[in-house]
Amino acid sequence: MKKLSTASKIYLVAVFVILYAPIFYLIFYSFNSGGTMNSFESFTLEHYKAVFEDPRLIVILLNTLLVALLSGFIATIIGTLGAIGIVSVKNKKMRSTLLSLNNVLIVSPDVVIGASFLILFTMVGVKLGFASVLVSHVAFSVPIVVLMVLPKLLEMNTSLIDAARDLGATKRDVLTRVILPYISPGIFAGFFMALTYSLDDFAVTFFVTGNGFSTLSVEIYSMARAGISLTINAISGLLFILTLLVVMGYYYVNKRSKEVKSGGQA
Repeated sequence: MKKLSTASKIYLVAVFVILYAPIFYLIFYSFNSGGTMNSFESFTLEHYKAVFEDPRLIVILLNTLLVALLSGFIATIIGTLGAIGIVSVKNKKMRSTLLSLNNVLIVSPDVVIGASFLILFTMVGVKLGFASVLVSHVAFSVPIVVLMVLPKLLEMNTSLIDAARDLGATKRDVLTRVILPYISPGIFAGFFMALTYSLDDFAVTFFVTGNGFSTLSVEIYSMARAGISLTINAISGLLFILTLLVVMGYYYVNKRSKEVKSGGQA
């Protein structure tokens, strides 16, 4: 692999500083006892304590985790089956069309998706709340899962499937014992990506959430509009840590799957 030049390294460092500096600045002042972000007085955990002592914030945190886990799980199932369905389409034009439609959903602005779901739920008569948020999160997570699973399906040698069929395997056996184990790294990647997108989402959730139900991102926005409070910093820090743990979990699972695969080949 070609080494990066000094200019490229400086550019990358500058980009990461610009991206992460505001986040660490926010988290740094979440430990400030002064109550403002003007000057750091002394270290304290009172703002994090305030988060965990507030029953409403605990419920919102649990709502965020529940929606993320459920939407990630459901989207992974639908996205995996969808990717298998796209690959099984023999007509190249039809396959290309399906992939294009999938990609359009990914690049569509969150505001457009959120507004579309708001109009749909209003027309159908669905009450805005947990169900509307869950359905919306599943909808924008499915295309991501499809993109994660597709490369593993495309690199899979079809002779494996043919050999399984020659040995008398049924369609169910081929799916559960050949295809799914082979594409499992892509499935895990899709699940973790869907989980991360759900945890971080604000725009879509803002449109489809109702009274009595909220997620961390929407709550942070509401609190910020009411006035600056270092409790916001603490909640933002917790959300960042959650996202970081999810990303670390993905890389750990991905690394383990590669080690198992290389060990099996050896």
